[in-house]
Amino acid sequence: MSAATPRWIARGVLAAAYLAAGAAHLLTPAGFLAITPSWVPAAPTVIAITGVCEVAGAIGLLTHRFRWWAGVMLALYAVCVFPANIHHALAHVAVGAATLGWSYHAPRLLLQPVIVWWALYAGAVVDWPFNAKGRPDDAGRPPLPVRNRDQADVTVTPAVETVHDARQ
Repeated sequence: MSAATPRWIARGVLAAAYLAAGAAHLLTPAGFLAITPSWVPAAPTVIAITGVCEVAGAIGLLTHRFRWWAGVMLALYAVCVFPANIHHALAHVAVGAATLGWSYHAPRLLLQPVIVWWALYAGAVVDWPFNAKGRPDDAGRPPLPVRNRDQADVTVTPAVETVHDARQ
């Protein structure tokens, strides 16, 4: 198994989950409206926007160019929706005919930081705990140009260093 395999699995599973959640937000928003705190303005619009963000994040995770940003934005998204999860748990909000108990809510709330980490790991923003040696091999970030003493442009990537001599 290559070093990238766990990240690819994490990325694929998370992308599928966010794609499904985004579709649910867009196609059947009633359950999400029920758990949205009353202080959220224009709740139906917010629910639709969150669905679009989830779908865009899922697609972004699967593209090299947008992967890093998708990971960052999905992690921020998971932080931003946490108040709705807390409200859902504490207000005993019924979704449909069912009120979910603490056997659902406690793990859901406790796993929220894992979801944040998962988005960052899937987006190649962090390596921890699998690779403590620096930047991941499949990061979606563009390489950074660096100036050396001889004024040559050096582009640093995880696996390759390319030098463009600016003196010519």
